[in-house]
Amino acid sequence: MAVGGNAIRGTRVGSGPMGEQDHGHHADRVAVSYWDALGNETVRYYAAGVAEEEIPDVIDHPHSGLPAGRDRENPPEASRNEPYKTHLAYVKERRTDEEAEELLGDALQKLREKRGQ
Repeated sequence: MAVGGNAIRGTRVGSGPMGEQDHGHHADRVAVSYWDALGNETVRYYAAGVAEEEIPDVIDHPHSGLPAGRDRENPPEASRNEPYKTHLAYVKERRTDEEAEELLGDALQKLREKRGQ
């Protein structure tokens, strides 16, 4: 085994002097807090030069999945998901029972005429 030391052992090539703190320029940024309905806070960072109207008022909270707003006292309510509607449900929204009976009667009449009854 060699007794000599190696000055660069354990360092990356091109990393510069140990402890160097300026490994690039950090842009100025603004921290914006968001709260969900459960009171959970999350912070998002935006570039300092971004206009205020471009920063979103509501985001999805990364942990709870609820919508989170910038007003701590009045967080946004969770939206209610509409259950899946069948084709029949959509038809019933557009037609009354009387209209449905009339359409069914017309369709049956055409079918009977086609079959020769």
